[in-house]
This record gives sequence, structure tokens and C-alpha cells, in this order.
Amino acid sequence: MKFGVNSWIWVSPLTTRDVAELAPLAKSLGAEWFEVPLEDPGLIDAAEAGAIIRDLGMGTSVCAAMGPDRDLIHEDAAIRDNGMAYLMQCVDAVQRLGGTNVAGPLYSSVGRVWQSTADERRRDTDLLVQQLRELAEYAGGHGAVLCVEPLNRFETSFINLAAQAIEVVDRVDHPACKIMLDTFHMNIEEQAMGDAFRAVGPRLQHVHACENDRSAPGSGHVPWDDVATAIKEIGYDGPVVIESFTAQVKSIARAAAIWRPLAESQDALARDGLRFLKQLLG
Repeated sequence: MKFGVNSWIWVSPLTTRDVAELAPLAKSLGAEWFEVPLEDPGLIDAAEAGAIIRDLGMGTSVCAAMGPDRDLIHEDAAIRDNGMAYLMQCVDAVQRLGGTNVAGPLYSSVGRVWQSTADERRRDTDLLVQQLRELAEYAGGHGAVLCVEPLNRFETSFINLAAQAIEVVDRVDHPACKIMLDTFHMNIEEQAMGDAFRAVGPRLQHVHACENDRSAPGSGHVPWDDVATAIKEIGYDGPVVIESFTAQVKSIARAAAIWRPLAESQDALARDGLRFLKQLLG
């Protein structure tokens, strides 16, 4: 198991120059993993960034940023096609970075919510399975794994629960399509977080370890003992990454509803959270 940070703790969008500054900082704070959000693929030279991260002895992954024009189940075919093309760029980027996992809500735009009838949900699920199967073939051919993330009800109306992600991933039925769980979203949606981890079991490929208010893990009321017990029971040994945000970057603060500082500093958030997670799970 490796413990790391997502660069959204400090900046958005991430550039190659940011990687050169932040990856060494993250390592100095205790990180073994540096996650790269790919908001604008044109801002990152993935080969150069990957060399920086590898030289530090750190692991890496790509976090997909699903915006309004990147949506695999949108009624507009052009938006669906753009979403597919973007996720293929994410796969290409993670390969050049030297990583494996492409994680995020790989289905719809973050913030898009809508009410569906049972028939409409079945139709959208059928479409998503078809789209993800094609992407999984592409990912598998490039040594990558897609990690489908449930989000809370305020950020999507489509996949909120581990059980819903399991349904989709099992239907895709491809070794390059698995699940990411994020404790921030789970704290809102799951009735028992440990049971959700157990249900996902061997499908679990990536974890975002986040406090209930996006502050440092261990500083809030997420039931961490329950999470730790379940993670150990299922034998998970993959990355555990802190995903948080800074109120100083206005665009990401609005998107993630970060209206106040969550720690004495962003460095402290990363340092204290990593220390806690290593004690909990290491």
C-alpha cells in the first residue's frame, strides 16, 4: 500500500512546472504517491512529469476531470464522443507518466444531476456499459485500468453508491475496468462504509481517503476504524490518496464548495493526513 496526495490540494489546473515544484514538496511531507489531475491535457508533458515523479521514487495515477463537455451518457452525441476522446487522452497520459490507474466519475459531468425513470436509468446504464467496455479495451491495451468512482448526490444523480458501481463494472466485465471509492462521498451516501468496501472487494483498484469536510484524514468523523478493518479484510494493497482542495484557487473552490481554509496550511493538511493514514493502514 502506498500513501499519497492529489495535487488539487495546492493548485488547479496542474502544469508540468507545478509537478516539478509540488512532487518534491509532497515527498517531503511524507507522500509516496503523486496523483495528476488532467484538467487540460495540453498543460502537462506527461513524459517529463513522469520522469520527475519516478526520479523521486513515487507512484502516480491520473485523476480525470469530467466537465460539461465530457460526459459518456449525455443525450448529445458530440459531448459523448468528446468524453470518450478525453478519457483516451487520460489513458495515454497515465501510460507516459508511468502509472496505471485512471480514476474518477468516468460516466458523467460532475455537477450534472437529473431525475430518471427506471426505463431511462436502464437506457443510460446500457449506454455507459457499452462506452466503458470500449474504453476498457483501449485502457487494457495501454497497460491502464479505469477506476469508476461513485459521487455524492449533490455532484451526480447517476452513480452514488458502491452497489451501483459494482453493477456497471460487473456488466463491463473487463480486467481494465474496476472501482475507486472515496470516503468523502461514501460518508454522505453509504449506510455502512465498511460494508461498501467489503462488497466491492477485489474490484477495488484505487482509494481516495478524505475527511467528511475535505480536511486532513483523521480530523473529522469518518469512521476510519471501520474503513481500515474492511480494507484489510479484502486484502487491498493499492494506492490511498488524499484528495482535497484549496480555497485560494477560485475555480476549484467553487466547483468543490471549498469556502474556508480546511487546515492551518495546505502543507499541514497533506502532512497530517498522510501521518494518520500510515498509522491507520500501514
